[in-house]
Order: sequence, then structure tokens, then C-alpha cells
Amino acid sequence: MRGDRDGLIAQLRRPPGGRDARIMLLAQCVDRTGTGVWAAASVLYFTFVSRLDARQLGLLLGVGAIAGIAGSPLAGRAAERLSVRALLIGCHLLRLGTMLLLLVADDFAALLSVVALTCLGERAAKTLEMLFATRVAGERRSTYQALFRSVANAGYAIGAGIAALGLGVGTANAYRALILANALSFVLAAALVWRTREPVGHGLVVAQNDSSTPGEPSSAPSPWRDHGYLLFVLLDIPMNLDDSVLNVGLPLWLVHHTSAPHAVVPAFLVVNTVLVVVLQLRVSARAEGARGAAAAVGWYGMTFLACCLVLATATGGRAWSASFAMLGAAILVTLAELLRSVSSWELAVSLAPPRARASYLGVAGMSQSVQKSVGPLLLTGAVMTAGPAGWLALGAVVTGLSLVQRRTGLRRLATLAGPAAPRQAAGAARVASRADQS
Repeated sequence: MRGDRDGLIAQLRRPPGGRDARIMLLAQCVDRTGTGVWAAASVLYFTFVSRLDARQLGLLLGVGAIAGIAGSPLAGRAAERLSVRALLIGCHLLRLGTMLLLLVADDFAALLSVVALTCLGERAAKTLEMLFATRVAGERRSTYQALFRSVANAGYAIGAGIAALGLGVGTANAYRALILANALSFVLAAALVWRTREPVGHGLVVAQNDSSTPGEPSSAPSPWRDHGYLLFVLLDIPMNLDDSVLNVGLPLWLVHHTSAPHAVVPAFLVVNTVLVVVLQLRVSARAEGARGAAAAVGWYGMTFLACCLVLATATGGRAWSASFAMLGAAILVTLAELLRSVSSWELAVSLAPPRARASYLGVAGMSQSVQKSVGPLLLTGAVMTAGPAGWLALGAVVTGLSLVQRRTGLRRLATLAGPAAPRQAAGAARVASRADQS
């Protein structure tokens, strides 16, 4: 509960992991500031400067999303054999190169390649940051994650503000200046990572069995053959749908199905940013540890269901009531996001065998990338097409899957604990069973 007692500023000054963690948090803030610049300007850049039509733009974003899916497992596999720090610097420099190439790419095929490499590097960098934090923060990784989420959201907000200046000018050179601003963020982030020290566990992190020959590493378990962990990753995909609801579902539902004024849409991001910065540490402090994360999964489902219920009822009434309903939905989906950020990362680490954690975390990172690819299509093609009933069905399904995720997570935790704590495992299973029946 330490993260709850200490304030955000105090925790940022003394983060779990000390000096290296503090530098890495600053690097992540700089990186997310540049990402915020590019996220706000990219679609308009491709539309007005690169002159892409809607079909080409959709294909470009789709290819980038698919490339991002591959970035996580590739980074996790490489981190078992190479320095996490060096790999992360390489990802920043890769994205620096692709941003500069955007300035000279003048045909669609070249843009496809550049965007694919950018997304692959971005997803790989996030996985490596996750692994760095896992090693440097140790058992206090949930506090580090809360601090990261706070500084990342602040960075995104700053980046969006910078982008607004360039978008206000609206010229091609202004758009190119925003690209250069994003590129500069990669240079600064790489320089900051260079100042850190390699966390404990760098290089080949596969542990040795007692029966293995001295000097010869034992074979590490593969996440691709671990059906229990793959089930966790599969169930984690719908546990990330809050991202698509916030960024796609809420704006489109407001515009096409409610009487709320369009000016409410920007408030969704403001509400989300403020709540994450203010509440992330407190939520993380109340869901510490693997079992706390498993409990947070169940609360995620209930909060997500509440958001869907509000959205389903927001279609009637006047503009003011619809506005309040949509803002309430934004608050609820942000609370779901806070719970998910605790549960998803902590369980990804805790459910992985320590001697192959890097490759396992790489596979776990795919869930967010897959959700970003299929989530918007699910919302626009099925949920919103069905109207309010679609939101009710989505909420019910996600809530049910969250309970399944919690139960399977507790069972795997009991299995990993081994025979040393059978009564504790049985007690956890009974608690989960009673909660599911209530």
C-alpha cells in the first residue's frame, strides 16, 4: 500500500528501481510525448500531404497494426539473448530512421514499409520497457507500472498540445515539423536509455536445472507450447477492449446515436488523462500482487459492463442528459482501463515461468496489438450496428470472460506455487467459486 500513502511526485522522485527507473520513466515520458504528436497528426498528414484516399489509409493502418503484433514476441525472444538496454536503444533508433524516411517517401509501397517498421519498433519498444521494469522494480513492479501510466498520459497530452499548434498552421511544412518533433523524441529517449545500467538478468536469462550440466543452460519452456499461458493471452484480448471503446466507440456513438453536442468528444480524452494521472497509483496500491491482479480482472468486467449499460441508455433524452451519460461512460471506461493496466501486466509476469519470462512477456504483449487491430472493427461492424442491444451483449460477454480469466489465473498461480501451498490454493479457488455464484 506504499504507493497509496506516498504522493505521485514523491514516488516519481523515488521510484522502485532507484536511479535507473527514474531515468527510464523520463525516457518513456519523452517517447510518449513524441508519440502523442504523431498520433494527433498522422491521419491528417497521410491525407493532406501524402494524398492517400480512404482505402489506402485504411490499408496503411491495417498493415501497421499487423506489424505491431509481430513486434512483441520478436522483442521478447531477442531479450533472452541480448541486452534489453541495447535492444531498446535500437528500437528508438529504428523509429528515428522511419520518421526521417517519411519525409522523403513519395509512393504508397514505400509508405507501407515505413509504417510497418514504425509500428513493429513501437510495439517491440513497449515490450522491452515492460521487461526492463520487471527486472529493475522487482516485486514493486505494479507501482512502477502506475508511475509509468501517469507519466505516459502526461506525455500524450503534451504531445497532443504540440500537435495542435502544427495542425493549426495546417501547411505541409508544419506537418513535417511535427514529424521532426517525433523523431527528436526518439533521439532523446535513446540518449536517456543509454544512461541507464543493464538490469539484473540481462543476456540469456534461462535458468539452470539442478540436473543440468554446469556451464550448459537448460532448455527454456516455450510460451507457444504452454496452453495455459496462451489461454491467458487469448482472454486478455477482450480485457483490452476499453481502449477501442474510449477512442472509437464513445466518439462514434455520441455522433451517430445521441443528441449530445460534438464538442463533448474532446472531453473524453481530458477525463481519461486526468483520472489516470490522479488515480492510477491508488488503484495499483489496492491490487498489488498476483492475487490482487486476479481480483482486479473481475472488477474490470463489472466496470466495463456498467459502461456498456450507460451507453445503451444514452440514446434517449435531451442533449444535456446525453452529454452527462456519455461523460459517465468515459469515467467508467477509464476506471476499467485503470483496473486492466494493473491486472494485465501483473498477471503476464506472475503467470510466466521466471527462467523464460522475456519470451513469455513478448507473447503476452500481442494481446494489446491484436485488440487494436480487431477492436475497432468489432465495435463498428457488430456492436454499434446492433444498437443498444449490441452494447449490452458486449458488456455481458466481457464480464463473463473476465470471470473465466480470474478463475484460470488463480488456478495457474496455484499450480506455479507447487505443492508447498495446497491449502492456500484451495482457499483461493473456493473464494473465486463463491464470488462467481454471487
